[in-house]
Amino acid sequence: MTERIYAKYWIETPFPVAMAAEVMAGEQSSGTFTRLANETDELRAAHGARVESIVELDDVADPSLPIRPLPADMRGSARFRRAEVVLSWPLANLGPSLPNLLATVAGNLFELREFSGLRLLDLTLPPAFADAYRGPQFGISGTRELVGVASGPLIGTIIKPSVGLSPAQTAGLVRELVEAGIDFIKDDELQANGPHNPLTERVDAVMRVINEHAERSGKKAMYAFNITGEIDEMRRHHDYVVAAGGSCVMATLNAVGLPGVAALRSHSEVPIHGHRAGWGLFSRSPHIGISYIAYQKLWRLAGVDHLHVNGLRNKFSEPDDSVIASARECQTPMFAAPKPGCTVMPVFSSAQSAEQAADTYAALGNTDLIYCCGGGIFAHPGGVAGGIASLRQAWEAAALGVPLDVHAERHPELAQAIRTFRK
Repeated sequence: MTERIYAKYWIETPFPVAMAAEVMAGEQSSGTFTRLANETDELRAAHGARVESIVELDDVADPSLPIRPLPADMRGSARFRRAEVVLSWPLANLGPSLPNLLATVAGNLFELREFSGLRLLDLTLPPAFADAYRGPQFGISGTRELVGVASGPLIGTIIKPSVGLSPAQTAGLVRELVEAGIDFIKDDELQANGPHNPLTERVDAVMRVINEHAERSGKKAMYAFNITGEIDEMRRHHDYVVAAGGSCVMATLNAVGLPGVAALRSHSEVPIHGHRAGWGLFSRSPHIGISYIAYQKLWRLAGVDHLHVNGLRNKFSEPDDSVIASARECQTPMFAAPKPGCTVMPVFSSAQSAEQAADTYAALGNTDLIYCCGGGIFAHPGGVAGGIASLRQAWEAAALGVPLDVHAERHPELAQAIRTFRK
């Protein structure tokens, strides 16, 4: 049987749903707005997208998104029907190519005049994609091995202020963090190779601190240096990080694109930390865009090892159930053996502190994650050391099933965090 690509969508249309689904299929494969002489039945059978299923949902009186004026006979009486639709394409149309997959499943169809809402919900890909792309090199187990943390979450943070610090000032913060026992540190997505804090100078200053601390203590924190840039620039900066003893690089996914991440993965010797800055452009509206369930599969195949998923009670607009669903999906294999299913480590961040640890553990059911706290560490009354201690104590309470307030009675750093961050 011909290998096929499957994509699931939510749609809203004033037209008959079956007709609208056929318009999608035609636009994204062999068809155009009218039938062509050389679009033979044989060609359509071999290369046309198929409507695999339609599940009709509710309907509404008004369009969710702006839509072209309806035909005169529909005005005033149209209902906007909603449905879940699955389309499929033969792999032969594009081959196992992530850039061309994106153009196929999330291309012009968002602009089609037949729709007042359209959202890509999920993707199911044939094994040829697993053969064509490297996927994560380290993932959860490899990251744990590099950091030396066999169980429990990796406690992490982000350098703040995001921009404005010099390399020496950045290294000063890192010194505080590693001496307090942090597992993971990352650059902010806004700080890559700016003139006030050049990447190479930052690497020199930061890795001097990390390496010296590792020699003294035997614990080497992982620092994700933001090397986002042109492809050749990312390769050069990756090599500089590795030569200095660094164990992680970071790329802003939407900025460098799928080919950029795939090129970095083919070159990289260390984990790639994937930051999803700009994600709200795809996710904020429920009526258009891409679900994280589909989105993260593309980046996992391209080769990232860590993926941001937001956090519970975050400072952004994403609800908690979406955050947990995203994290679970990152940990769910996409393919069978021999590849380990392209699982990656979810990164929880955005206004996180000791307060969310128990709920995160209860909802996710495991600790295979990076728990990144900025203010939850730096704004702790006990300083950086107190902030990090409070996080470890909170996750310890969660794993033991002990209520946070009870555990805080014997752990002063946790008690301080509760008083400071509880809303």
